[in-house]
Amino acid sequence: MILTVAHRTAYRYDAPIRMAVQSLRLTPSEFAGQRLIDWQVAVEGGQKGAGFRDGAGDWIESWSLRGPADRVTVTVVGTVETADLAGLLTGHREAVNPAVYLRETQATRADGQLAELARAAAVETGEPLARAHALSRLVAEAIAYRPGATEAHTTAAEAMALGEGVCQDHAHALIAAARVLGLPARYASGYLFATEDGAAHEAAHAWAEVWIEGLGWIGFDPANRSCPDDRYVRLGSGLDARDAAPIRGIAQGAGRETLDVAVAVAQGQQ
Repeated sequence: MILTVAHRTAYRYDAPIRMAVQSLRLTPSEFAGQRLIDWQVAVEGGQKGAGFRDGAGDWIESWSLRGPADRVTVTVVGTVETADLAGLLTGHREAVNPAVYLRETQATRADGQLAELARAAAVETGEPLARAHALSRLVAEAIAYRPGATEAHTTAAEAMALGEGVCQDHAHALIAAARVLGLPARYASGYLFATEDGAAHEAAHAWAEVWIEGLGWIGFDPANRSCPDDRYVRLGSGLDARDAAPIRGIAQGAGRETLDVAVAVAQGQQ
């Protein structure tokens, strides 16, 4: 499938800032199921710095902007060719040992409820891939998809207790439960063209990836009860949402910051 992406993130300040520095993970991964056709990332009025590929295979580039400025606008425009590999991340070059992703974070720390969910999946089957599928299903059943129910800093345990959340919460809960069973798991960020039934969905999306020995990394999206296919564009990964954030940075100034994000994903011509 050919997918076109238009992504605009605007940080606005009620008092001019002196300077802003950002680290951007906004260039899609390249692997057997995803090929870049054209991709441009820009910071309005900014200066592009160095770029590098980290150990997880993600492309990261730095940008800086000198003030005074009352806003910082990051734009992404591009086209990607995708293929359905049933969630398998094959042909992706990375050097990090999967065992690194057994380390929990505050967002993915498993409490009693998440540990019980993991044990329920283990009772169903002892085969790692089947367990991962069971975990994804159980997370989807435990956390109803409800936009606005949680916040950016909501943890997996909090979303489980609430019983509702968004894709970030589903991913965190699946990661936490997988690690309970000794399965390395990580957070993946990107874009989604549409849900399984073809209805519109949040175009900026997130899911989890679980390491299955003998197969590699496999994506699971509890929010849509599926594995990533050709409707997904993968940007990068991390231990949790904060670690995998597409945009990270700091701004020097005393002004209050507000954020506005617009993302559109469309199907292009073959």
